[in-house]
Amino acid sequence: MSGRPTGRAAAGWLTRLLNLVPYLQARPGIPIAEAAADLGVTPQQLRDDLELLWVCGLPGYGPGDLIDMVFDGDRVSITYDAGMDRPLRLTPDEAVALLVALRMLAETPGVADRGPIDRALAKIEAVVGEAPPVAVAQLERTEALERVRDAVGQGNALEITYYSATSDRTTVRVVDPVRVMVVGRFGYLEAWCRRAGEVRRFRVDRIDELRVLDEPAAPPAAAGPLPARVFQPTAQSPLVTLRVGRSARWIAEYYPCETVDDSAEEWLISLRASDLDWARRLVLRLGPEVTVVAPGALAQAVRDEATAALEAYATPTGLATRVGHAG
Repeated sequence: MSGRPTGRAAAGWLTRLLNLVPYLQARPGIPIAEAAADLGVTPQQLRDDLELLWVCGLPGYGPGDLIDMVFDGDRVSITYDAGMDRPLRLTPDEAVALLVALRMLAETPGVADRGPIDRALAKIEAVVGEAPPVAVAQLERTEALERVRDAVGQGNALEITYYSATSDRTTVRVVDPVRVMVVGRFGYLEAWCRRAGEVRRFRVDRIDELRVLDEPAAPPAAAGPLPARVFQPTAQSPLVTLRVGRSARWIAEYYPCETVDDSAEEWLISLRASDLDWARRLVLRLGPEVTVVAPGALAQAVRDEATAALEAYATPTGLATRVGHAG
């Protein structure tokens, strides 16, 4: 296979690959030379692209998951599209999320060449225009990250009012900053927490208040940065075993798993959770695509909450009565 393109050529190559499957789906049996001419590439480059597509597909990457095609002489037809049946189009929300992520990346220390980022920002801004209301929270996260960066840049200790989603509590802590980082869509303040006596990672959008103290930041010499992964499971973390359907197999790619049994249509996945409340929310969000195998306490918690939700839907007058009494 020929060498991979770089720079602007790589951007065009990626776009072509994303659109190639729906293009060929709409033109079964098209001659490779004709397709290459339509796409503005050489027949050999198109053959290289097709070789790459042959090993692309859905998580699982086994028979029935990968894009498949047949060649008849110098003609090609797609026989399985792995769900890529139309050209990629970003929704307004997705475009704004990408815009916010690029802005955060542009301001991340250590980014030497901002040129490609600035060009991508200009193109997306021209398409997106004014951000829709649902994107306000994403833009607010960007502003919050800038405030934290400015505060950390002063070199002093910070007092933060922080909401922990895990414990569902808000606490006031004094911290000595170590670094500010971006993981996925969120910014984090990594700091020595004097209350906990160890380095902790605080999600920026959950810092309700921040105050720069007069004393300089003084994290202990051993308070180095945490590993890049946000959640680091330990042997003490609850072990959760789930049976997942095809559309929920992404769990095995997204979260660190202890075991993945993919021998059947429904995969059996075991992973460590930060706590059972987090696992309960994950299972409820995925709905019928996930069944809890263990532990029993998690299965019961999911069952109880699902039952309560169904009862609330089934008795709207009873719900209205309770709300009325509460008022």
